[in-house]
Amino acid sequence: MPQASDYFDDVRKYAGSCNEAAVAGLVKYLGIALYKRDSSLVAGTDPKELERIKANFLIKKLGLSEADGLDAAIAGVMDAMKGDTTKQRVTVYYLLASKFGKLGQFGG
Repeated sequence: MPQASDYFDDVRKYAGSCNEAAVAGLVKYLGIALYKRDSSLVAGTDPKELERIKANFLIKKLGLSEADGLDAAIAGVMDAMKGDTTKQRVTVYYLLASKFGKLGQFGG
């Protein structure tokens, strides 16, 4: 079973610091998706994957709207992580939640 501590170093690599409570909340939120390697990673070049992140995480979970610049935010995170062939879902979601000041929804 994946633990929050499994993701701290990866988050720090991109965020500089790591709100461990928020990472733990994201791990809990993502739950079963983290059990399989394929679903625990984000395919940064797959438009359907990025659309799902926008619709299900940014809009549904975080309560954001298109007016918040969601596509640009996703593109920014993907660009920051472009050298990483294994983009951890927890890290991607952390960076997006942080960008919009929403880490508090996950305990951060």
